[in-house]
Amino acid sequence: VQLQASGGGLVQAGGSLRLTCAASGRTFRSYAWFRQAPGKEREFVATMRSSRSRIVYADSVKGRFTISRDNAKNLLSLEMNSLKPEDTAVYYCAAGDPIITFDSASEGYSYWGQGTQVTVSS
Repeated sequence: VQLQASGGGLVQAGGSLRLTCAASGRTFRSYAWFRQAPGKEREFVATMRSSRSRIVYADSVKGRFTISRDNAKNLLSLEMNSLKPEDTAVYYCAAGDPIITFDSASEGYSYWGQGTQVTVSS
């Protein structure tokens, strides 16, 4: 299993970016995005089930970010709008088979992409 994240970059506050994560191997129960800012712990951003029966966002990104997945292409995406400087971080995609109570926790995911840097300037 491999996850390859891309799409990061430098954008001004209020701008948009689209991250993608190409996955190889089997289909997992859930896919997620996490992020880690300098000097901070990795934090949950969004998760969705392959069945699309459950989508959860962190409060900090709700209404601005949209997670989606093209099952046919095995491609996970994160559309990020109205970006803020506090969104600056390395963004990681993840895949796993967590139970609901752990699907927003990094411990619920077994496979991780390499990370892509998102920098939002003020």
